[in-house]
Amino acid sequence: MAIDTRHDSAYLCTQISIKQTVIIIYMKRIITLLLLILPLVATAEEPQIKRPNVEIVKREAIKDPDINIFGHVLDASTGEHLPYATIAIKGTTIGCAANGTGHYQLNNIPEGTYTIVVSAIGYDTIETEFEAEIRTSTELNFSLPLSTTMVDEIVVSATRNETNRRKTSTVVNVASAKLFEGTAAANLSEAMSFQSGLRVENTCGNCGAPQLRINGLEGQYSQILLDSRAIFSSLAGVYGLDLMPVAMVERVEVIRGGGSALFGSSAIGGVVNIITKDPVRNTLSLSNTSNIMEDGTPDINTSLGGAFVSDYYKLGAYIFGQVKNRGAYDRNDDGFSDITKLRSETAGFRAYYKTSAHSRLTAEYHHIHEFRRGGDNLDEAPHFAMICEQLDHNIDGGGLKFDYFPNTKHRMSVYASAQGIGRTSYFGTDMNPNAYGSTSDLTLVGGAQYTLNYKAGLPSELTVGAEYNYNALDDIYQATGRRLQQETSTYGIFAQNEWKSDKINILIGFRLDKHNMIERPIFAPRANVRYSPIENLGLRLSYSSGYRAPQAYNEDLHIDALNHSVSIIEIDPDLRPEFSHSFSASADYYHNFGRLQTNILVEGFYTMLNDVFTLENMREESDAEGNNYIYKVRRNAAGARIGGITAEIKLGITNIFDVQLGYTFQKSKYVEPEAWSDDVEAQRTMFRSPDHYGYLNSNFYITKNLNASLFGTFTGPMLVQHAAYTDILGVEHPDSEVMTPSFWDFGFKVGYTFRLSSIVNLEVNAGIKNIFDSYQRDIDVGAGRDSAYIYGPSLPRTYFVGVKLFL
Repeated sequence: MAIDTRHDSAYLCTQISIKQTVIIIYMKRIITLLLLILPLVATAEEPQIKRPNVEIVKREAIKDPDINIFGHVLDASTGEHLPYATIAIKGTTIGCAANGTGHYQLNNIPEGTYTIVVSAIGYDTIETEFEAEIRTSTELNFSLPLSTTMVDEIVVSATRNETNRRKTSTVVNVASAKLFEGTAAANLSEAMSFQSGLRVENTCGNCGAPQLRINGLEGQYSQILLDSRAIFSSLAGVYGLDLMPVAMVERVEVIRGGGSALFGSSAIGGVVNIITKDPVRNTLSLSNTSNIMEDGTPDINTSLGGAFVSDYYKLGAYIFGQVKNRGAYDRNDDGFSDITKLRSETAGFRAYYKTSAHSRLTAEYHHIHEFRRGGDNLDEAPHFAMICEQLDHNIDGGGLKFDYFPNTKHRMSVYASAQGIGRTSYFGTDMNPNAYGSTSDLTLVGGAQYTLNYKAGLPSELTVGAEYNYNALDDIYQATGRRLQQETSTYGIFAQNEWKSDKINILIGFRLDKHNMIERPIFAPRANVRYSPIENLGLRLSYSSGYRAPQAYNEDLHIDALNHSVSIIEIDPDLRPEFSHSFSASADYYHNFGRLQTNILVEGFYTMLNDVFTLENMREESDAEGNNYIYKVRRNAAGARIGGITAEIKLGITNIFDVQLGYTFQKSKYVEPEAWSDDVEAQRTMFRSPDHYGYLNSNFYITKNLNASLFGTFTGPMLVQHAAYTDILGVEHPDSEVMTPSFWDFGFKVGYTFRLSSIVNLEVNAGIKNIFDSYQRDIDVGAGRDSAYIYGPSLPRTYFVGVKLFL
């Protein structure tokens, strides 16, 4: 049976009450005010000094045979020096960062003709040709135009090569450090909902497993990459976003739709590429954010990061560390946690060594230790609890990459990455002394890639490569004697060619994989077209494909506590691969209204899933001690169809404000009605996939030192499963389906920066997350609850204060 909590009058009064009415009224007022004020601000242009983007002041002959470049970088609108801009010579490892006064110097440049690229956060990137002549020292000055909409960001996920985001043939969304700061996020699970088509939700009230959904598809449909490498195994994917502190992340690139043509198995619904921080200049930061939930539960996060580069930038390293300590939160005071107790420590580095002007060696390492526990009696041993899910992870991973680019035509890369996980666990109910487990997991990735820039009618870029992926999993659950041993290996080759110009891009590519659990090789093609009829308009058409192998995935390794039982997933021996075909069409428009910069993106998407994986209740068993187990089977269904439209608006005036809004409307349906339980009627609607959802992220620069941010998400009604449970009165309830209410989750942050010296800064900030305490109201109570019956915002109303000391 289906239950619609929106039509329960008592529930309606508490859930859709004054809070949501107030926020709707205020949002309408804010939007109306912006519409009235922004045109006036935009057209009230200030006098601006027109400066050339590049200026050669002088060229001097020197006795030394070296070739040197020096100069400064300016803000084109104000004429002020721009500190810490990046100056790089394309096709080489030569580059540097401007100092705190906006001046730079490059030495020992080889003779030849080069392209110099100058970039800075919040500014357009500019490129210029330069003739390096022996025994000369040249002063080159640059002026960078302001950019609020970040249209010229460099991304790598679209083609596996560095590409200007505005000119890519694929839509790439970027979550940057600016977003992490503005939303006071400590890890990626707290920040990724502020992107179009993305939604993060908690899927377990006991262990707090987060899940990132792209275009409504479950988390296992997305491939998580670390620096473009698929080292996030099925086990790491269970808590992957929670495990990644923002202290180590430069940005996150997201591609919606199938990505197997580039990145192989599991990139069936989207790709999330986590790019770790690269050392650019000498920096050091120490920060702490202390969160206090509405009942006083603490969540303390402390991070340290520092970048160190040698003279002439031949050697550099970024070192990071973070410690997190969160208490357990019990929303309904029944003695069972609804947000897990959590402790984690993370440390690592990313370093480079420039072996020559045309080659570079990069190394990355990270160690993550995380302990989490949910249920009751949290200070006792796990088997003294009525419900306990406890996990202790130790993760060590890293990689090496060697890049060689003898000139601007050729580029070669060889790489190897690995990640090992050791985990001890307890998943049990009713003080089961045997519910302990252990897991080991090893992932290896190795490959090579070659890129050729040539001309075939249009300037073209050919990329070919080969990659090997290996994973060994050994999972033991003592209570049932289950031991899951799985080895997977994939040999893959990929190729793509992109014809590109300012007017048009055409990309055709494929990947051919041989997976050891699939009899035949998998062919995954892609095709993308970008056309710009005018300079500021980009029209894109895209087709991409993806697949998932018939193996154990992250959700299969997670065990839920359900009504004094634990739920265990088994895999149908006849499980077939799952395939996707994704189509999209988009229009991307940029325009400046005086000082007001705007960007509007509208994208339609449609994804077909064939032989889709589903879960179905199979049987219930009890052991000799009276412990109960519910077995579910993962099998193939006929298929599913997901389609919709996403709209995104960015607007802002540099150093005054920037606003980003996104909205997604979609439908997610199985091809044929599916039934997960005998107690409910089969139907086509996919679970946990709302038809409407969106986000708001905005920053306001009130003075040079004072800033504020307003952020929030909206989640519309969705259908969720509610497994059989026993309430506190002992009444047993059968399996059911519930239509949830809508949720508005908004927060704000205010920060002030004190300039302690010319190089030392101290920022103090404070704010509130989930201002209106929009949180699930019908959480199950007591030991007979369904821990997977959880939806809505992952945090209740939470107050936070922070301090950051940085150079």
